Amino acid sequence: MYVENMKNFDVVVLGAGSAGEAVAKNLAAAGKSVALVEKLRVGGECAYISCMPSKAMLRSAQVRTIAKNLPVLGAAVKDPDLGNDFEAFQLAARRRDEIASQRNDKSAAAAIKEAGIELFRGEGIITSAESLTVNGETLTWTDLIISTGSQASIPKIDGISTIDYWRSDQALSASQAPISLAIVGGGPVACELAQIFSRFGTTTTIIEFGAQLASAEPVEIASRLAANLEEDGVTIFLNSEVVKVELTPEKKSRLTLSSGESLEFHQVIIATGRHPQTSGLDLSLLGIQLGKKGEIQIDDECKVLGKTNVWAAGDVTAIAPFTHTANYQARVITENIIGSKRKANYLAIPRAIYTDPPVASVGNLKSEGKTTEIATSQIELSEVSRNATDGENGGLLILAANMATGVLVGASAIGPHADEWMSEATLAIRAEIPLSLLVDLVHAFPTFSEAFETPLRDLDRQQKIFKSESK
Repeated sequence: MYVENMKNFDVVVLGAGSAGEAVAKNLAAAGKSVALVEKLRVGGECAYISCMPSKAMLRSAQVRTIAKNLPVLGAAVKDPDLGNDFEAFQLAARRRDEIASQRNDKSAAAAIKEAGIELFRGEGIITSAESLTVNGETLTWTDLIISTGSQASIPKIDGISTIDYWRSDQALSASQAPISLAIVGGGPVACELAQIFSRFGTTTTIIEFGAQLASAEPVEIASRLAANLEEDGVTIFLNSEVVKVELTPEKKSRLTLSSGESLEFHQVIIATGRHPQTSGLDLSLLGIQLGKKGEIQIDDECKVLGKTNVWAAGDVTAIAPFTHTANYQARVITENIIGSKRKANYLAIPRAIYTDPPVASVGNLKSEGKTTEIATSQIELSEVSRNATDGENGGLLILAANMATGVLVGASAIGPHADEWMSEATLAIRAEIPLSLLVDLVHAFPTFSEAFETPLRDLDRQQKIFKSESK
């Protein structure tokens, strides 16, 4: 049947975030005709209102803190005059916006068109099992890729609609820092925002429902993270729930906690997590049933379950929802569509909280089954020589290994540059490198990566004992 304004493509990509942008470019380079549909920005949130802006602000805050310690580090004879904290925040925000291209995707969109991809600006609406419409045009495909990302989850709090709260994107677009701030939530985003604002003079409070910050991390690491933030002046409420919000006559936000305590703030940030962006897509027309988290379920080829020509990548799958996972899934989809069979492996997807110092983890430090024998070992980073030369405050590295197989299965650390040197553990876990080989690796002296040596030797020793006792 003829449909006016119908356009046919080898591949239609719905959503131009990290995954969508990457897979569109990859497939276009492979000779496929590609349509990319996006209602907001090419490149998604990471480049403009998330990852890049937050890391830019964290760097400015870090350098400002280093500058305050110049005499301690032997780099100045007296404390430098750094000026007003809030004025410095404005300068950092201008730098942030330059790095984030002023939140304008003009260059990214131009690159898409230069790659031979047809870009459709607008909301893509699924109209059948074989088509979608955008701005009155109908697109059909041989393969459809869904990469619509995620959106902020806003908790149901009495009175929340009465205040002008920020989500993380608004916090990372602000040109001025508030005098006082409450952050509802204690995950990675909440921790990073807390350090940014606190280091620029904002009286900052975190209110977390759970028993620790960064619930995905070991309690030993999370407690160090909390201590570091408290040293920066952040007040932390754990096991606390905001049950009511109201606007005061002074235009402040009054938060009532589950304990009955009431606190007032000039600004509130809601950072209680995200969920897959699948609402409004009418995926039922494609015969897709969502998972428990509202996610699109995929197999190890990133193909939507039960479908032969529909794929999904990025946060919409709820699998390790990071930019690097999205880019990885984009590569897997590309190879499968062009005929080079590839399966995704999520055994060693790294995660990080980019505070100063950062938290970095990979794999799993906990036993997932009764027959799995997991042993752990740890080291204080204050024992590493580089810690002294750099004037750092130490940290902690925890490693976990499977005694039955003799391979590393998990690693978690908080300490200087941990987000960089944790790559060693990522490779070891992904490649299933034996402990016997890892202990033979020589690290340059003095580096923070030397920290791996002591716990690895300990795990290797434990594994030898385990093997001898298992005979």
